[in-house]
Amino acid sequence: MIEMGSAGWCRATGDDVVALRDLERAASRRGLAHVFGDLPYPDDDVLARWVLLLDDPGVVVEVVEDRDGLVALTAHDGASLRHLAVRPDHWGAGLGREGFHRAEAAGARRLWVLELNTRARALYESLGWAPSGDRQECPWPPYPTELEYAAPPAP
Repeated sequence: MIEMGSAGWCRATGDDVVALRDLERAASRRGLAHVFGDLPYPDDDVLARWVLLLDDPGVVVEVVEDRDGLVALTAHDGASLRHLAVRPDHWGAGLGREGFHRAEAAGARRLWVLELNTRARALYESLGWAPSGDRQECPWPPYPTELEYAAPPAP
């Protein structure tokens, strides 16, 4: 299950794959309903992606949990923040910011975010990150645009 770490963040293991998918789904359904509408959530594809991420030795997946399950997750690979999500009942508690800082401290200097994910974009911009100008299509229907964000240049 979860290997204990510092400050409430723990390293996720293969036993957490369903919980990771479920947390991401809850955050996406609440925060991105204006993007994905009533389309079915790609449960199997997202689950398979988490299996691959957890099997990748270059990716660190960390979580926070409470008695109701996972509360927050961050996944990073030393160069990029791959995923960041917080359960909606914990939005505004600072966990997204903490997860972001964990990835940044581990070397993350880039990330991809949905163009219409204004909540996440506001967080990244408040931390000094900005769009790089690169764009790509999201792999999930209706294939919305993703923007790449980059860390500010080192002083």
